[in-house]
Amino acid sequence: MRYAVVNLGCKVNRVESDSFERALSAAGAVPGSLEAADLVVVNTCAVTAEAEKKTRKTVRRAVRASKGAVLVTGCSAVLHEDVYRAMGQRVSVVAKGQVEAEVSRIARELAEASRDVGDVVSDGAFAEKPAPQVAGDFAQRARVGVKVQDGCDNACSYCVIHVARGPACSVPADTVEADCRRLMEAGVREIVLTGINLGTYRQQSESGALGLHDLLERLLALADALPVPEDGAPACRFRLSSIEPGDLSDALVALVARQDGRICRHLHLPLQAGSSKVLAEMNRSYTAEEYLQVVRSTREAVPQLSLTTDIIVGFPGETETDFQQTMDLARACRFSRIHVFPYSRREGTPAAERADQVDEAVKADRARRLRALAAELSAADRAERAGAREWALVEVPGEAMTESYHGVSAPEGSQVGQLVRVTL
Repeated sequence: MRYAVVNLGCKVNRVESDSFERALSAAGAVPGSLEAADLVVVNTCAVTAEAEKKTRKTVRRAVRASKGAVLVTGCSAVLHEDVYRAMGQRVSVVAKGQVEAEVSRIARELAEASRDVGDVVSDGAFAEKPAPQVAGDFAQRARVGVKVQDGCDNACSYCVIHVARGPACSVPADTVEADCRRLMEAGVREIVLTGINLGTYRQQSESGALGLHDLLERLLALADALPVPEDGAPACRFRLSSIEPGDLSDALVALVARQDGRICRHLHLPLQAGSSKVLAEMNRSYTAEEYLQVVRSTREAVPQLSLTTDIIVGFPGETETDFQQTMDLARACRFSRIHVFPYSRREGTPAAERADQVDEAVKADRARRLRALAAELSAADRAERAGAREWALVEVPGEAMTESYHGVSAPEGSQVGQLVRVTL
């Protein structure tokens, strides 16, 4: 059986798609093109209207290109199940929690059908399937994500993910430890902890509630038990994918500060807007001043900090003054990277119903200006680090990503997945 997994959207989706591939591999299936696939899995996204438009186009393309089953899952599939079912008889919509069981079932059915054909055509002469090397496959990848949390209890006025994903929930710490141990033993040198609202990670234990910093301490202990690499780099380092500013606890910051890079001194703190008025209308849980105070206190505790963020421009009612406040706050925070999103009207959200939508040309102009500032700030952050030594992860031959999330040239002879010492 040949399969194709098409991933759309966030890092959590990417981690989930990885799990679908592992389930297919474990069932003896092998990856292939859309045209050759007996099964296509499309992991959909609904974060913006544009994302959903792209998602529907992708599913239609999969139906046209493939002659096999098309399994649709993910956020958009939850919100618009009927839309995807109507795209063809070969399309089925499956909840994410059931995908792995479903792809395993389909793989078994197709394998049995193939054996029946093989018995007739070749008198039972059937080639042995190679045993799937699931952990080994990951060892060939530079950075691997592990989902530790899902869902969201917030209700930002532009977002439907809390509807599609449901309330916040956390993966048991023992399960996370087992996943990370398997990856570390396979040779993975950087693990990214991911979640829809990662900072809300909570687990009850005999000693009380475990937070994200407690989970990280347990994972660091696992890494400490590994043999010390000959290259002198950490056996495995950890990176946090994204964390809301209100969830950045003192205990977590202190842990990052004292680990000397074993937890990357890089945080992604979504800002979304630098105007307190706009933040309130977005139903965000902080003001611009509170966000800046979080940044200042964190930088004081972690001087080497690299800070990245998300910003939406052209939110309904955003004035030029509001936008200038966003530009000013971005400068004050000294972001090393900004992901700029022109506001996308999302059906079913309070923001989409507002009459004061910002003109598309104005949104495009503000996005252009903010991206220009982002490039300026990124260059300034890189310049401030000139001469600093950092461990960098080789992601592709000749290219590596530093702890501070800057791309650099990898030393000659370095291997993909290796941590190498570089001078910025």
